Amino acid sequence: MGRISKRIPHMVRFTYPGVSIVANFEGTSLQMLTSCGSGSFMVEIDEELPFRVNFKKNDSIQTLAEGLPSGVHHVRIMYVIEGHELKPAFKGFYLDKGCRLAEAPDLPERRIEFIGNSITCGFGVESENPSEQFSYATENFFYTYAARTARALNAQFLVVARSGIGIYRNYAAPRSGSKDCMPAMYEQTLFMDSTELWNPTLYIPDVVCVNLGTNDTSLDNYDMNLLTDGYRGFMKKLRVYYPHAKIVLLTGAMLNGKQLEDVKKSMDTVIEERKLEGDKEIYRFDMSPQTGSLGMSVGYHPSIRQHQKMASELTAYLKDLMKW
Repeated sequence: MGRISKRIPHMVRFTYPGVSIVANFEGTSLQMLTSCGSGSFMVEIDEELPFRVNFKKNDSIQTLAEGLPSGVHHVRIMYVIEGHELKPAFKGFYLDKGCRLAEAPDLPERRIEFIGNSITCGFGVESENPSEQFSYATENFFYTYAARTARALNAQFLVVARSGIGIYRNYAAPRSGSKDCMPAMYEQTLFMDSTELWNPTLYIPDVVCVNLGTNDTSLDNYDMNLLTDGYRGFMKKLRVYYPHAKIVLLTGAMLNGKQLEDVKKSMDTVIEERKLEGDKEIYRFDMSPQTGSLGMSVGYHPSIRQHQKMASELTAYLKDLMKW
């Protein structure tokens, strides 16, 4: 589940957080094989509490379970960091001798796509020290508003998100914009790899949630016309990909003040234009701005508790919008 590449035989490559492997297996133990240094995954076995495993620089095999009762077991594995630097790849499982994978479980019928920046990635979410420097050790998509919302709604999810990225201007980029903003990178299967484009027919979402604009308005160095043009062009691109999906433009939780109002204004301008052109399935939803009452994570990003609040708000909204 997620954007994956099968171009190289005998491995599945990916770069975005949230890519998931769901399987049933026979036996009493389970080991996972990846490329060396693939990074961090959250693992759930037989609906027990999730735990994190880290494939460090020289690691390619991790034991996920042993001593299980004989029989068929269920495993769900989620990649929880941004992998474009680590070049992660899943290469398969090792099972007990004579055992094999059982029939694969069905995935939920509902489908959501999340497009975003560091907030959606779970930047620093496992720390509540705003002054701490970023590290992969504290990033964890599993605890984000996006992952929590998908679980609450029993929906599949696909994530296209990268820290620092914008709808027209990445963090601290020139006022004129960035050549590697989200609309420019969106079609790539693997982030920063222009040689392989994603086939959108592989995953048709019921609803697309776009949470961008925080980096565009960073450092108060942005152009409102270019910001609006960014949303305008990206909405046209998404509508070509997904003619029938509902599209929801999100705000929250790091925007406030003038930047928040400007992002809302740009969104509303484009939504109104789209509706005049006959596109009635585009919406805006505002999650609560953070105040610090629920703590803050690395770089003043949302804390785990803030993500839970965001998820509760978005879950209720999507449940009503989608009649789920």
